[in-house]
Amino acid sequence: MNIRYVQFAKLRNLFEPRKPRNPLVRIALGLLGIAILAVLVVGGVFIGAAMILGGITWKLLASRKARATRKADPTVVDAEYRVVRKAALPHAR
Repeated sequence: MNIRYVQFAKLRNLFEPRKPRNPLVRIALGLLGIAILAVLVVGGVFIGAAMILGGITWKLLASRKARATRKADPTVVDAEYRVVRKAALPHAR
């Protein structure tokens, strides 16, 4: 029987990079990571705000355009309705 063993050490080292030993390099990489995170967060906030403002602008322009092109139909009655409950009947005995 010839059994081949897979050595996982090389594969594990590929996905688990070691921290650098030099303290200055550690600090520099930490600051670089924080800077990248800050850029992504701030960029996401600005992109999200731009999307919200764009959507609001789109809706306002679309509603204004719809109101300008829509003509009043004389056969349509515009009213407000209120649901009225049935009066409670006395129980039959």
